[in-house]
Formats: sequence, C-alpha cells, structure tokens
Amino acid sequence: MARIVMKFGGTSVANLERIHNVARHVKREVDAGHEVAVVVSAMSGKTNELVGWVQDMPKVAGATSPFYDAREYDAIVASGEQVTSGILAIALQSMGINARSWQGWQIPIRTDSAHGAARIEEIDGADIIKRMGEGQVAVVAGFQGLGPDNRIATLGRGGSDTSAVAIAAAVKADRCDIYTDVDGVYTTDPRIVPAARRMKKVSFEEMLEMASLGSKVLQVRSVELAMVHKVRTFVRSSFEDPDAPGMGDLLNPPGTLICAEEEIVEQEVVTGIAYAKDEAQISLRRLADRPGVSAAIFGPLAEAHINVDMIVQNISEDGSRTDMTFTVPSGDVDKAMQVLNENKEAIGFDVVQTESGLSKVSVIGIGMRSHAGVAATAFKALAGKSINIKAITTSEIKISILIDGAYSELAVRTLHSAYGLDKN
Repeated sequence: MARIVMKFGGTSVANLERIHNVARHVKREVDAGHEVAVVVSAMSGKTNELVGWVQDMPKVAGATSPFYDAREYDAIVASGEQVTSGILAIALQSMGINARSWQGWQIPIRTDSAHGAARIEEIDGADIIKRMGEGQVAVVAGFQGLGPDNRIATLGRGGSDTSAVAIAAAVKADRCDIYTDVDGVYTTDPRIVPAARRMKKVSFEEMLEMASLGSKVLQVRSVELAMVHKVRTFVRSSFEDPDAPGMGDLLNPPGTLICAEEEIVEQEVVTGIAYAKDEAQISLRRLADRPGVSAAIFGPLAEAHINVDMIVQNISEDGSRTDMTFTVPSGDVDKAMQVLNENKEAIGFDVVQTESGLSKVSVIGIGMRSHAGVAATAFKALAGKSINIKAITTSEIKISILIDGAYSELAVRTLHSAYGLDKN
C-alpha cells in the first residue's frame, strides 16, 4: 500500500465525461489498496471566463479606473476549482467510493498575503492523513489557500500543480502523479520536432530549468517544491485508458519520473531543448561605470515585478562608460520602459533601445557539468544555419541563446539534432 496524490488539470476535467474518466483513474488506485488524495483544476476555459468577468465589471459599472480589489478577484476565480472538486467527489461517490471535497481554507493551506500570486507557507496535513487512513479519498480544490487576512488567496496560473506537490509533501506521499494532456516530458516540443522522445526520468534540476525556460508541462514553483521536499513526481496522461496494462504499476507507471539526480543511472550530456517566444531586449547605452548602477536599474524593475532574464554588460575601452543589455517578456516592455524613464536620473543612461520579437532557446542537461564542448556544439550548429546569436547566458546545466523569433523553430530542430536527441 502506498500514499498517492493525483492531480488533474483543466483539460482532464473539461466536462462531465472527462471527470468520470478521472474518477476511473482514482478508482484504480483505490482498488489497489492505496491511500489517495486528488487535486483538481477548474474545468478547461472556466478560469479565463471568470477572469474576464472580473476585468469587465469595472467597465460595465462605469468606473474611471480598470483596477479591482485583488481579494475579490481571488474569491471569484477560485470558484472554478471548488466546482470541479465537488463534481469529482460526486462522481466517486456514485462509483461506490468514499470521497469528500476539500477547499484550500478547509485543510488549511496557509499562504502569504500576495493575492493573485500567493505562495504556500504551511499545510497542516493531519486531518487529510486521518481521513485517508479511514479509507476516504480527499478531493482538494487546487490553486487556492488561505491568506493571513483569512480570505481565499490564489497561487497564480498553474497553481494547482503547486498545490498538488505541496500537499504530497505535507502528507508524506510516496508519489505525486501530475495528469495532463501529454503522456510525459519530451526532449523538446513534439509539435516542432516529431522525432522528440519521451524521457523515462529527468532530474529535478533539469525539470526546473525546462519549466522556467519555456516548457509548459509543469509550473516552476511546483518543481521547486518537489526538489526541496524530494517528492517523486510522475507526469502522466489522463487520456490513456485507466485500465490499460501498466497504468497501475506502483514503481514505474507510464510517463516521466521527475526525481533526484541520484536515481538517474545513465545521465545524458544534454537532456532537452526548451524555448520561449515573445522575448524582448532592452539596452541602456553609455552608462557611467560605477558601483551602484546595476542596483539602480534592476532594483526598481524588481519592485515593479518585472522578470529580468539574460543580462549582458559591455565596458568601454577606457573603463569609464558601459552598456547594459537585458531581456524581459515582450508584454512587460512598456512597463519596464516607464520604470527606467522614471529612474533615468538615478541610473544615468544616455539612451535606451528596445527590440521585440525575439526568442530564447536553451540547451539543458546535468551531464554538462562533466563534459566540455557543449556550448561550442550549439554555436557551430546555429552558425551552419546562418542563425545570428544576440546574447548568451550559461549555468552549470544550461546554455540559453537569444535569437530572432523567426528562427526559433529552426534553432530548436537544429540543436535537437546536433546533440543526437533524435536518436532512440
């Protein structure tokens, strides 16, 4: 017998028929004698609809400002998960399974006060553990918790993944299964590279890089939590037949296992290629080269919650002036420009230039730590396709390259082949 947390995303619970299919997946694990908790997202499209209502109400009411209270935003958008958890509990009860729905505040899942993008601070799993021990399936509404003000706080987009991993850690689960519309984690996006392979295992560190660099399989915070708490996490497909051979395998079910590096015996030099479109580059020209300039630039940007990624600094020959170039999501360019112009005197730049429509392509692999020439392979391969590189950043297990967005798919295919990831 094992303790398992199962999470189902929006496409997996898009309608009553799919929720019944989810219930069959849950029943399979219950019938095998496991203790089970389930975390669900809102039905596909429901959160977008609720967000749209929130954003439209000030306009309908004739307000002069488009802003709204974030606490009420959370109360509204969290209702999607509440509906799904109740419907799934009914589906399970109809199949003869003892099940009960739980909202974030009932557990409780304690969060900080950042409504709309809260972070989980504490979960008391004692009550759920007790109920699971009595044979009851806990069906938990994902994406939500209870803030310090005793109001519902949501965790940001993809927050149900985070809810599932956090609950798995709190109840000391043997496994956390993330069911989605794909059957695992691939070496790159199969829509771009049909020869992309599903990986059997990937390390927490690699998955964290993939998630932060454009892979949409898992939310970044969920991978961080899994890594910190060593929660063995499987990415699985909810659209496979719940009773197909191997689906009930406790140790090696179909899908991709995200685990500690020590569990991966054969480490590839390069594990996968990730990409992110809609990047923008901002360059500040002729800055004074003095202590405090970087803080004057990136401090206000951080306070405005603008995510800065690649940073490149070039110093003039006489060492008196410097250029600073960095990337932000394209959607944040206007906001970033406003912040920079408001702080122009403190920063001291002569001119600011922007370029949108860029893409970031990243090569990821824990094997890079012990192999030379990985970066050179990427540069040579891209040069062979006449793809110009605008910026480069590296870490122990990652190389990120900034290029024109028009070449992103070509770059992904080229790098995937250059590192032999097309081969079985």
